Amino acid sequence: MNTVLLLVDVQRTMLLPPTPVPSAGVVSFAIEDLLRRAREAGALVVHIRNCGTDGDPDVPGTPGWELVHEVLPGEHVIDKHAPDAFAGTELGALVPQGAAVVVAGMQSEFCVGATALAALHRGHHVTLVRGAHATYDGELPASVISRQVEEGLREAGVSVLDRRAVAFAQVVNS
Repeated sequence: MNTVLLLVDVQRTMLLPPTPVPSAGVVSFAIEDLLRRAREAGALVVHIRNCGTDGDPDVPGTPGWELVHEVLPGEHVIDKHAPDAFAGTELGALVPQGAAVVVAGMQSEFCVGATALAALHRGHHVTLVRGAHATYDGELPASVISRQVEEGLREAGVSVLDRRAVAFAQVVNS
């Protein structure tokens, strides 16, 4: 089965100073490992970038909007304006029908969760990578929020795996 890695909002504003998520170091390491392995396997990699509005730390063209990882030839960047990265974007056309989708990134309870559910509803086998998604502290600590997101997505039908258990397969265009 072909595999697509979706890196959701892996942007400077959430992983680098001055306001990184509490687990930025651990999450960054996990995402870097997934990205390296996806590239080595020849899997399709899609970088999804949130486009904030006035006053947000990720307004297009600002340092916070920039992606953390270099986009290599053959990889794609999708700019989005809603939590679901499929909504109003070309992401659906990029992800081959029947492909497995691996999701990692920022804002577990918003963009990560919405994108994972949208991929699931489009008929993809979806895996959320434990330890490769995060959020900020809110009413609950960020780690609790991320665990709750994992539980909710698992109940919806998303697989939740540790990064070492994730396998990538090459996407072959037909």
